[in-house]
Amino acid sequence: MPYLGEFEQLILYSVLHLDDRAFGLSIREEIEARTGRTVSSGAIYTALGRMEERGLVTSYVADPIEGRVGRPRKYYRLEPAGARALHDSYTTIQAMANGAVSRLRTLAES
Repeated sequence: MPYLGEFEQLILYSVLHLDDRAFGLSIREEIEARTGRTVSSGAIYTALGRMEERGLVTSYVADPIEGRVGRPRKYYRLEPAGARALHDSYTTIQAMANGAVSRLRTLAES
């Protein structure tokens, strides 16, 4: 099972949520909207490149949009290996948190 860091998990969840609309800017906006964290596009593209090398995501360049200036968008798709890694990370966190959330809440409110 490939280990996923927190940032990689956020990116993969964004790709999952966005489905066929997952490109750099939309991924950044999804993370920022859901977490309130500011992230750089460069960090996202670097992480996506690493995850693509590991077979967790694939990318494709869309056909240019008429009237839009600049390079065509590069979209990302979650691969089965990425889905498995994300699912495994989620279930691991759930298993570790099981029975500890109420104590954690109490300690955090102290």
